[in-house]
Amino acid sequence: MKKMTIATTFAAFLMLAGGCSKKEEVFSEPYGQGKNPLGIVINTAQVPVPESGNPGVEVTIKAIGLVPYKDKLILRINGEQAIVKEVTENSIKAVVPDNASSGVISISVEDKVVFGPVFKVNGYLSVDPTFRASSGANNAVFQRLVTSDGKIMLVGAFTNYDNRGAIKPINRIVRTFMDGSYDASLRSGKGANGLLTSIISVSGKLIVAGAFSGYDQRTENISNITMLNSNGSIDTMGIKTFRRPTQTDTTKYFPKFNGGTDGVIGGMYEQNGKVLVTGSFRYYVSRRYDKPNKYETKDTVILDSIEMRQIARLNTDGTLDKSYRFNTATNSGLPGGNGSIGSYFHKEGALAGKMLLFGSFTKFDNTVAGYITRLNPDGNIDPTFNPGGAGADFRINNASYNAVTKRYIITGSFRTYNGKSSEYIAMLNEDGTLDPTFVPKKVEGSLSESKQLNNGLIVVTGGFKTYGGVTRNGFMILEKTGALAAGYNSTGIFNGWLGDVIDTQTEDGKPAILLIGNFYRFDNEPVNNILRLVINKENP
Repeated sequence: MKKMTIATTFAAFLMLAGGCSKKEEVFSEPYGQGKNPLGIVINTAQVPVPESGNPGVEVTIKAIGLVPYKDKLILRINGEQAIVKEVTENSIKAVVPDNASSGVISISVEDKVVFGPVFKVNGYLSVDPTFRASSGANNAVFQRLVTSDGKIMLVGAFTNYDNRGAIKPINRIVRTFMDGSYDASLRSGKGANGLLTSIISVSGKLIVAGAFSGYDQRTENISNITMLNSNGSIDTMGIKTFRRPTQTDTTKYFPKFNGGTDGVIGGMYEQNGKVLVTGSFRYYVSRRYDKPNKYETKDTVILDSIEMRQIARLNTDGTLDKSYRFNTATNSGLPGGNGSIGSYFHKEGALAGKMLLFGSFTKFDNTVAGYITRLNPDGNIDPTFNPGGAGADFRINNASYNAVTKRYIITGSFRTYNGKSSEYIAMLNEDGTLDPTFVPKKVEGSLSESKQLNNGLIVVTGGFKTYGGVTRNGFMILEKTGALAAGYNSTGIFNGWLGDVIDTQTEDGKPAILLIGNFYRFDNEPVNNILRLVINKENP
């Protein structure tokens, strides 16, 4: 889902950060408090028979007191009604419905509800046993980068990874092997003192960005972005700062990447050997080491700034590239959006170098934009994107693109796109027009993130309870038509949000998807912000 809407995702992280650290969790009954059960008793500790199965299987649970109500009771599995086959003095048998997902079995008589044990519905998705980071990260994982040596870099808000940071904290950056296991060779030292939202590789170096002011022993002179050596150590340079004639001329060491921003960097991309950044900043900042300040104090560092709203392109030494979105007459950047932006950068194909922008803006560079627009590689508005279209009627939280299907997926608080109904989620053609073949169903709740996989399926998360009248607990997979994908929607409760969904494979070569973000429950089980799921179409 990268590039995710960092403005929205970062705000979501601030609200959820505390909730996703390990702590005691208290869960309420999923269907509210039941009334007087009228003598119906279910032993919730006694597992159903069988305790898992496919849709269509008959399941039996132990219960007493059901016979007087056998003609009017309703049995549900995670909210979906099952066909009752048999009621006896001490049990009830029912058929698992087609749309069932893993969750609590409940029995209701009119407005009275009794809760039973959990039944697990089998499906195509299951936790990958070959992924070795079983303990995950203790806070949000924002981005994943595959390096040239075949290893993985992860950045985020975590201070521990797979319980390897208990003695020495792993501050917001970690290197792993492909199977998720921890690589202790990274020399990140104390790491970053704030969030890392992005990481890229440029000319053999790593560049990290986010919301931080220090990295390892360099506790100052960093403004939300810096350059690292390939081993994770910060890249520095020796500078003879300004000193009065009576002072000794010595060399001081500073971060080699001399540039940054005054606000959070949410997106960062490599573009022709340069560094493109987006976020909630207003100014580009850099430091001068060769001029005195007013008082001519020793080791003088002067902070310079240039207005560059939301988007800037930097050279690899951190200097501002004034050939990109810059007005030399005003010595400042172009106006940008009148609201927050998220971004997605195209790296390949006919759209390579273009960047999709979305968020809460209705104007961009003083041009009307319905919460979405696209820039050409030179930073100017792309007139071929959704020409004459109104765009969305309200905020777009997230947008992603799949180069195989050549489609965008957007989610947010909108209800129409280009004047056509498409509530909370829409599929767009490559030119930004609405794809009418995708018809979303009615949503109870909200949609936060979405991404289309290479096989055309669409992963969606959010704060929703039902989709098209079918119970889905915050996670679902859709067909490219907008319908729930058969066999992929058996999983239970999901809590949190996703930063990205990545097509990958297991260690034994099976198709899989990697989930990263800020989530702490998947399929009713506790998880920690990173998870790999194997796709096994032989099951069920």
